[in-house]
Amino acid sequence: MSMTAWIVMAWNGMLEYCAESALVMGVVERLNGVLRRKGVQKLVEPDEFCLAVGSIALTLVGYYYLMGRRHVRRRKRLAEDLRVARLQVESLQEQLLAEQAKDMQRLRKQKQQQQQQEASSSHEGEKQSSTKNREVRIFMDGAFDMMHYGHMNAFRLARSLGTHLVVGINSDVTITQCKGAPLMNDEERLAMVKGCKFVDEVLPESCPYIMNKEYIDFVISKYNIDYVIHGDDPCIVDGKDVYEAAKKAGKFQSIPRTEGVSTTDIVGRMLLMTKEHHYPSKTDTIISTESDEEDGEHNKDMDAGSVRSRTLSDAGDARPNRWMVLGHKSKFLTTSHMLRNFSAGVKAPEPHMKIIYIDGAWDMFHCGHVAILEAAKKRGDYLIVGIHGDAVVNRIRGSNLPLMNLHERVLSVLGCRHVDDVLIDAPYDVTPEMVASLKLDEVVRGSQSDDDRHEYYRHAYPKQKNMFVVLDSPNDFSMNHILERIKKNQDTFQSKIDRKKRAEESYYQERYYGNNGTNMNGITTEPSNGSGPAAAATSSTSS
Repeated sequence: MSMTAWIVMAWNGMLEYCAESALVMGVVERLNGVLRRKGVQKLVEPDEFCLAVGSIALTLVGYYYLMGRRHVRRRKRLAEDLRVARLQVESLQEQLLAEQAKDMQRLRKQKQQQQQQEASSSHEGEKQSSTKNREVRIFMDGAFDMMHYGHMNAFRLARSLGTHLVVGINSDVTITQCKGAPLMNDEERLAMVKGCKFVDEVLPESCPYIMNKEYIDFVISKYNIDYVIHGDDPCIVDGKDVYEAAKKAGKFQSIPRTEGVSTTDIVGRMLLMTKEHHYPSKTDTIISTESDEEDGEHNKDMDAGSVRSRTLSDAGDARPNRWMVLGHKSKFLTTSHMLRNFSAGVKAPEPHMKIIYIDGAWDMFHCGHVAILEAAKKRGDYLIVGIHGDAVVNRIRGSNLPLMNLHERVLSVLGCRHVDDVLIDAPYDVTPEMVASLKLDEVVRGSQSDDDRHEYYRHAYPKQKNMFVVLDSPNDFSMNHILERIKKNQDTFQSKIDRKKRAEESYYQERYYGNNGTNMNGITTEPSNGSGPAAAATSSTSS
């Protein structure tokens, strides 16, 4: 018997078996009842019903294997091509900035030569000495609300165009007038900007959100500014270009926007309570039933202000599913090039240095973190900061925490001026091997901690060696303060996030897919109403 004949006989046998089954007979009887009520004369036979259902199933399965999997592979290839293209764009932007910096240096030298030629012979030597060592001063302003590594990267890029970066922080009053009240007040945002290692100087007074010609002239004159810097996306408020005065004065330069991160995205993670921003860590292991039960008991004791509280979301029970996959990486593309840029200046400790170690989640890097890191650094010569992986933080804190994945938190901590080095995906317990390998002299933690119930066990060895110190936290600010502020104005923030999200989607759509409304999967999308590159300004790196 041939293979074809065997397949035909097997198929017919299966159809006969299905046609005689009670389930099929019942379904056909109900179907015929409906047809009789509709006046249909020819009724369906069981074998005809089975043949039709079987043919449809075979057609769908065949289409999936012949066509569907090809489409999936094509989408994956296109997604990979897009990822590579974005990395190439980032590299080209860095090269462009380097060339711009060279052009600015050449222009400065030409200006110096002109000044030297016009100067009298008696003062020529003095002017040459003063201009030779003159620094290029860069000015950058912004709200820097809920400051993140995107803001820090903007500071880094701006400083690369000169030698000294001066930063102005928009006041609460002017921000509220132009785009709504910020989450962080003047003092909190000032502390964050001062704590960034790429910032050389911060204006003592707040600056307006929209700078007029008089203010631009004042800043340039008083602080000897050579260039005013902002992201390459337009910044339009009430139909006015915020940097129009600087552009007219010929003092404006743009830097590329740090794509894949924004305050909009981060606040959205709080509101949506999803885990899609997590990065699967190499230490991500199956959580034991005992640990799950322990966390379950702990969750019952959390107050209304807890980060595990479901009041941030209306999407059902906010208690974490311990067996759920942590999800995909965030939209931000962490490259070795970016890590090298943030690690610039990092040096190994010298033998005589006292090495201090402090670890934690460092989620939503805020002014409380900056304060405790500054206090820790004062206890020694070299500060190493351990950053726990996403799986560890989620196991301990639950919900959708951490709100920022491991790579994002690493960049945030590396951008702090008090940090000398970081330990990525740090072990949760401080072990003897770890102390010996890093040559730690002291292990510290702040008096304010979200992990109090585990502190005794994970710091057992440092306590045994009398090298563990609890520092008085300089302030009590924590991520709960941010969450509480968002919860109090959830409706306002939700509408604001939705509006800015549409603007960001329009920005990326036009930047990467053009104006034809077709995305990388070949799907046509409708443009968002009231959004565009101008609207995207509210989500710029200095927002």
